[in-house]
Amino acid sequence: MVVMSKVFVKIFTIAVLFLNSVVSNDAILVETISKGTGPQVTASHKYRSMVTLYIENEDKSKTPSGWSTRKEEGAARDSPFEFQPGVGLITGWTEGVLQMKEGERAFLHVPANKGYGANPMGSPNAGAGGFYIPANSNLLFDIEILGKANLASDL
Repeated sequence: MVVMSKVFVKIFTIAVLFLNSVVSNDAILVETISKGTGPQVTASHKYRSMVTLYIENEDKSKTPSGWSTRKEEGAARDSPFEFQPGVGLITGWTEGVLQMKEGERAFLHVPANKGYGANPMGSPNAGAGGFYIPANSNLLFDIEILGKANLASDL
C-alpha cells in the first residue's frame, strides 16, 4: 500500500508539473519594477506610457527589438506611446497592462501566442535602429504607465 501511494504521488507530481508548464506557456507575467500609486488601468481610457520592447530568449535573456520610446534606449527623444487597452494591440499587451496601475513600471512577459505569433514584424534587413521581431518570438516589454492621456472624455 505504501509503494502504491508513493507511485501515485510521483505520477500526481509529474502531472501537476506538466499542467503548470502548459498553463505557463499562455500566461502573461507582470514583473513589477516600481509600484504605481495611481488607479488601476482600465479598458475605458487611453494611457500614456514609456516602452522598450525586447525579444525574450529561451534562457530568459533579452535582445533589443529596435523599438523604444525612451531616448536612452535609442529613440530620437523621449516620446510617450499612447494606447487604449484592447484597441489595436496584441492580446498579451492588453492582458498585462490591465493588471497594472498608473505610475507603475514593470517587465511584461508575453508568450508568442499572445504576441505576434507566427507573423514576423518589421524587417530583418532594417539595419541599425531598425525594428524587427522574428516569428514565434516571446516578447518582453519594459513599460511604465505614465497616466491617462488627455482626452475630452477623460476631463
